[in-house]
Amino acid sequence: QVQLVESGGGSVQAGGSLKLSCVGSGYTVQRNCMGWFRQAPGKEREGVAALSTSFAITIYADSMKGRVTVSEDNAKNTVYLQMNSLKPEDTATYYCADRLDSFCDGTWYDNEKAYSFWGQGTKVTVSS
Repeated sequence: QVQLVESGGGSVQAGGSLKLSCVGSGYTVQRNCMGWFRQAPGKEREGVAALSTSFAITIYADSMKGRVTVSEDNAKNTVYLQMNSLKPEDTATYYCADRLDSFCDGTWYDNEKAYSFWGQGTKVTVSS
């Protein structure tokens, strides 16, 4: 079965850190443009970051810049989102997505329609 599976979410206090994982199952995520999105209750889904190792591109949303790092481990077929200095406003369900194409671009990395394949999400709760 071809799917993306996120994990690593949980509850953390403000200022804490979490590392989210997104594993490709049944196919390889290597070389694809992989995006991370989040959706807070009552809000629209927003782009957080994107990564393409094929083009050595990493893109971060302004709201997260300096606090998150996206990376990929090809041996584990996994993409990571390391989040530091978390704030209560970071509370959301986080999703990874695959464009099934190698190119990422800063002008549309946060457009959901640019991605073809999505995971089920992992919930992050940050308390003050």
